[in-house]
Order: sequence, then structure tokens, then C-alpha cells
Amino acid sequence: MPLTAQFALLAEVSADFLILPIFEEEAPAGALAQLDARLGGVLTRLRQSGDITGKANEITPLLDRAGAATTRLLAVGLGKRSAADQFALRDAGAAASRALTDRPRQRLAMALPDGLDAAASAHALGVGLLQGCDGPGIRKSKPERFAPQELWLVAPPAAPIDAVREATHRAAIEGKAIALARELVNLPPSELYPESFAARATQVAGASGFTCTILDEKQLEAERMGALLAVARGSDRPPRLIVLRYNGGNRPLLGLVGKGVTFDSGGLSLKSSEQMADMKCDMAGAAAVLGAVSAIAELRLPVSVLGVLAVVENMPGGRAMKLGDVLHARNGKTIEVLNTDAEGRLILADALSYAVDQKASHLVDLATLTGACMVALGEDVAGLMGNDPAWSDNVLAAAWRAGERAWPLPMFPAYGELIKSNVADIKNITGKRFAGAITAAKFLEHFVGTVPWAHLDIAGPAWADAESPTRDAGGTGAFVRTLIELAREYK
Repeated sequence: MPLTAQFALLAEVSADFLILPIFEEEAPAGALAQLDARLGGVLTRLRQSGDITGKANEITPLLDRAGAATTRLLAVGLGKRSAADQFALRDAGAAASRALTDRPRQRLAMALPDGLDAAASAHALGVGLLQGCDGPGIRKSKPERFAPQELWLVAPPAAPIDAVREATHRAAIEGKAIALARELVNLPPSELYPESFAARATQVAGASGFTCTILDEKQLEAERMGALLAVARGSDRPPRLIVLRYNGGNRPLLGLVGKGVTFDSGGLSLKSSEQMADMKCDMAGAAAVLGAVSAIAELRLPVSVLGVLAVVENMPGGRAMKLGDVLHARNGKTIEVLNTDAEGRLILADALSYAVDQKASHLVDLATLTGACMVALGEDVAGLMGNDPAWSDNVLAAAWRAGERAWPLPMFPAYGELIKSNVADIKNITGKRFAGAITAAKFLEHFVGTVPWAHLDIAGPAWADAESPTRDAGGTGAFVRTLIELAREYK
């Protein structure tokens, strides 16, 4: 499904549907006004009658409209011009393509909005269009969504051609990376488990141009990854550590670490059926890192990246770790286990330690780590914590540039007192209801040494319980774009 930039008058564009971005409380202007004139003023009349308002993500189909090469149009609202940022444009693109992918189409074309930076608009709209073409029904016997054969972004002939083409190219690669992360999260856990995840990562690496090394159980034992191995003991599926490397030049090494629990039953601290229903998504952090590294490699960014994916199943088998066990992590720290459902921080402990020893200059980890973060920030915002304010600020800025939402939480030393153990160096839960997201981050802080590190708790935004006009239920591909944007600016 290629996404390409075209430079033409809107009336001359030939497609199954031409998507028209409409601002709220504004009459058609620029290229849209020219098309409106060719259509006999239909857009103006519909604005005046209130049938098209331009409110954010409002969808209005206009069928069999003579006067242009494309007779079927779809108006999509952008909201007020003052609020037309990356978030709004991406959502508008997704809403439009979701509305049109209910049946096979050869070509969908979307006009760039008048008066905004053409390249930035192409990037955001392109990612949104691609996002709206794929749904979670990957195992339905009859498909309900049909990706078009072609997607066009249509700019005026006077637009900066090279900039728009480059932005469209970026959007195409980022959209593919997000789709990869979403697909992995949406796969059934009987199909995606540590070994199959590793096989898929190897395949992606070969196609995108980076290296992938897989560490099996014996190698994990040799690496002293006692915390990760303990989590995996209850499952018949052996764990894997997936190590991704992309060398874009002689640059400091950016380390990206992802939590990859392909299914989380809770272990002996067993979840309820309701809590367990969507736990195939507990590997969304690892999926985001794999998607991001694939895009970084395909974009040929001048950066060196290390990706470390800790991939396990957490199951309540006869050899499963038990409450009261003391684990020996890779860096020598001992951990008292008081809840086997606080397993993500255990596998990340060894993965972060490994990334430190691989000489990563800066670290970011992504994890669907705590329900407490969702209580604090809701379902659409990630929690951001770290040991270096300047580095955390860089990660936060990258998220906002990418059109994703994160918010910092405090890391005061007093929170660390809550995870001190009587029998080991630290314990994996506090036993209290308070500050759960922060104390989990304080736990991870024990395994990064002095390396600047940021932790993104993506438990909320990584998964959508229900569909909306702009996104499907299931995996969202959250924070793939943030990691790509971070790598673009990393020096």
C-alpha cells in the first residue's frame, strides 16, 4: 500500500475518493476554494446550512458530484485552525481512512490543508491515513477492513516538492512501523510467544537493514539474568533476549529497552479472567522498540541504536517463582518477590543492566508496567520518569513533536525507601496502594547505574478497549513515533 505525494489541482485528481480537510468556522480557501468553484459552490452551501461544520474528525461524504475528476468526496473536520497540531492532523487522517476502508478501493487521495506547513501536514496526515487502514480483525474469516491499493497526499503545484516528498516518505515508513507494532500486539498469544517473537524480529531485521541477535536460555544463564529467567520458569515457552543493533555512524549509542511479556497470567499471583483478557498486549513495549528500530534503519538515520527486548511468558506452572523467593539480578542486586504479577520490572532489570554493559550512552525503556499509571494519568497518556532531568526533557519533547502524550512523574528519593526489603536489597512491590508507577520506576533505577535513563509507562496508551472515530480497539502502536523522533535528534 504505497503512500506517495502528488502535486496537482484538486479538480484534476482521479481517485475512488478525494478527502477534503475542512477547518471549523472557515470558508473554503486556496486549493479548496478552487475546487468549490468547480463543484458549483457545494462546499460553501453545505457550510452555510450547517451540514459541514469542520468540527474535529467530523465525516461528511459527498457522492456523485460532477465538476471534478473524482466525483466522490469525503469532508473531514480539522477543528479550529489554532488547534490544528500533529495530534489533530493525524487523527483526521485516521478518521477519514477508517471511514473509507469498509470495502476495497483502488486509490484514496487526501488534500493537504490550506495555510499550514505542507511538509508537516503531509507527515501527520500520512501517518494517520496509514493508521486507519488496518484493524485488529487479523483472524476474522471475512475481512471487515480493506487497505486501498494506493494512498495519495495531494499538494498544490506550488508546494515545496522535495520537502513534501521527504515528509511523505517518512510517514510511509513510520506508518509501516506502527502497523508492525500493532500487529504484534494484536496477535493471539498462542501464535506470539518468545520464540516466535524472536523469529519475527530476525525477519524484520533482514528486511529493514539492521542486525538481530537472539540469546536463548543457556546464554541468559551465562549472562546471569536471574530475574528474567525466574519470571519465565512457570511457562513451557522458553524466554528470549532479542538484541537489535543499527549502526548509522560513529555516534553515541542510544539504548532502547522493551518489556515483552507475550502473555501475563500474573503467575502464582494469578489475575482474574477479566484482568487477563487483554494480557496479550503486555509485550507492547518490545513491539514498539522493534517497530521503531525498523523505521530508524529504513530511514537511514545517522544514529547508532541498541534495542534490547526481554521476551517471556508469565505463567503459573509447577516451577514458577514463588512469593518469598529471592532473585539474583544480572548486576548483582538481590530482589525479594512479594507479587509474581509485578514481573515486568524483573525482566527489565536484567535487560537494562545488559544495555548498560553494552555501553549505551542514554537509555529509554518502554513497558506496559503498572495499572497505577493509568489511575494517575488515564488511558491516553504515558508516565515519564527517569534519573536525569535533561534527558527526560528530551524524551518528553520528542513525544510531543511526534504527536504522542506523556507526562512526568516525580522521582524523589523518599519513594525509593518504599521498596527496601528486610531480606534482600529491594522488593518488587511496596505492599501499599500508593505511588505504584513511581515505585516501579524507582525499582528500575537500581539497574541503570549512572547512565541517563528515562522510563515510559505505556500501560494506558498501548491498548484501546474500544474503537473510536480515529482508532481501532486493540493495539495502538503507541510511542513508536516518539522513539523515531528521539533518534532523529539524538547526538
